[in-house]
Amino acid sequence: MPYEKPTNSTLPLSGIRVIDLANFLAGPITSMFLADFGADVIKVERPETGDEVRFWGNNKDGVGLMYKLINRNKRSITADLKSPVGAEIVKRLVKDADVVIENFRKGTLEKWGLGYDVLSEINPSLVMVRITGFGQTGPNSHRPGFGTLAEGYSGFAYINGFKDRPPLLPGFGMADDTAGLMGAYLTLVGIQARERNGGKGQVVDFGIYEPLFTLLGPQVVDYDQLGIVQERNGSRLSFTAPRNTYRTKDDKWLSISGSAQSTFERMCEALEIPDVPNRPQFLDNRLRIQNAEELDDELQAAIEQFDYEEIMRRFEAIGATAAPCYNVAEIFEDEHYKARENIVPIEDDELGGPIRMQNVVGKLSRNPGHIRHAGPPLGEHNREVLLNMLGFTEEELLAAGYTFDESA
Repeated sequence: MPYEKPTNSTLPLSGIRVIDLANFLAGPITSMFLADFGADVIKVERPETGDEVRFWGNNKDGVGLMYKLINRNKRSITADLKSPVGAEIVKRLVKDADVVIENFRKGTLEKWGLGYDVLSEINPSLVMVRITGFGQTGPNSHRPGFGTLAEGYSGFAYINGFKDRPPLLPGFGMADDTAGLMGAYLTLVGIQARERNGGKGQVVDFGIYEPLFTLLGPQVVDYDQLGIVQERNGSRLSFTAPRNTYRTKDDKWLSISGSAQSTFERMCEALEIPDVPNRPQFLDNRLRIQNAEELDDELQAAIEQFDYEEIMRRFEAIGATAAPCYNVAEIFEDEHYKARENIVPIEDDELGGPIRMQNVVGKLSRNPGHIRHAGPPLGEHNREVLLNMLGFTEEELLAAGYTFDESA
């Protein structure tokens, strides 16, 4: 089924204006999620170079593909925030804005005369979302921080990997991505709080490590109450078994979890080892956790007797749970991904054709979000925003070093 953009123009966040002053991932991902559901996001980038994400990862004909994804549905303008004109651009932008998102090191905006004290004088209803490595308070607040540091500092890397190997960082920007999700959520919390505060905005402050730290499960309560320090244990979990990846006869990989007793029993029935759940060391989840290595050996020996398709047929027939460990090429061919429209083509003039990317997450029945365009060329909306919306003259901007495409 071809992807069709929704015709309903009244998106849930339409009417909310977000000024994205952020670079890299966490801040721009925050504004991406907001833009997906209709927020008007104006991304302010450095002149000439823009957001450094334009140069991250792979490119096609010099155009950064990661930027295209993370900055979809936004308008791009350029401004040197250290200059008088750049500072004035921000001040004019916030006059009618709901939210400013920034991820500069603590004190940077204040140094440029763009702290919340200044911007909230212009617009008292402004919500400022400040995303830094370690937050605005505490002894580490002055330190620069990126997602990689947060993945170590949060405790994630320490528990990730195998017990006889070093801590393992994730293969994608996990801390930044989780910070982006939290940032979008907290932005909406801040907007809702404004309604309770008589229309007055506030600062939302968090460190990139904090969302990931919160998502790591029961580590804190386990240590507090039992003195347990979670160690690396491969794909196994400390609170349920079995849980791992297993290789089939035809060298495919499956991810399997038997979290519920009934699910575990059905799994063993499908694998023709119905006696395993009745063994004393596997009678319940706590016993299985204690004997997880032995249990994994039993399951692997059974699974490698079957091809992937046969395993999936057996599991589906009996109501057991398993899923393939896909690579991205296999995801492109999966019928469920296609039916859910999880990947969609977006026309892009800069790349000379469609670019496929992950679709908006979450399907609203009345006014769903959608991707209107991929990340724009640097400064594409300078004329539209700086001249037409903010009221600068061409002479003012030309004196500040701007140039304008007369065909725009």
